[in-house]
Amino acid sequence: MSSKVGTMEQTPTALGRPRSEPARRAILEAALRLVARDGYQAVTIKGIAEEAGVGRQTVYRWWNSKGEILLEAIGEYAGPSAVPEPTDDPVHDLREVLRGSFRLSPVAGPIISGLMADATHDPVFLEKLQSDLLARRRALVRETIERGQRSGRIGDGADLALVTDMIWGTMWYRILSQHAPVDEALADELTEAVLRLLGPGA
Repeated sequence: MSSKVGTMEQTPTALGRPRSEPARRAILEAALRLVARDGYQAVTIKGIAEEAGVGRQTVYRWWNSKGEILLEAIGEYAGPSAVPEPTDDPVHDLREVLRGSFRLSPVAGPIISGLMADATHDPVFLEKLQSDLLARRRALVRETIERGQRSGRIGDGADLALVTDMIWGTMWYRILSQHAPVDEALADELTEAVLRLLGPGA
């Protein structure tokens, strides 16, 4: 990668400062490469800046920590691929939401585990992690199930908050313990478990 990043395209930051779009993307991509190569704990702001070909001051002008960088990277590069277009079959859509999310687990899982570990010591970052990533994934599953209930395809035999926790809790337990894979087979198994738990539709 070139040691200099162009600055013709710019986007405003939350503080109103112009932000070079090529530099931003270079930093996000560099952070993802370093995590994949070295692991979350080994990544530093200095390393990200060097990998991206920018100065550390550029990174710190836009983010306060590597966690913020990787949270934005996950949201931009991984999130959209785990949000399939809805169809008129909410059961199919639920299965595809889980398949899409679980396919990303080899890369996204270790990153989000690292983000969650960082968040335990930083309430402000925890709130950002919840609002920017975790709550959105929970809401996507809940809204998909609710759409199935409105259409009569899915029943309402259990609390939706509990069902959502069951889905994501299973994923996180497997990621952390590494005792079993997080894959499309698990997505299919959880979809069937949810349907049995909630019962038939009206």
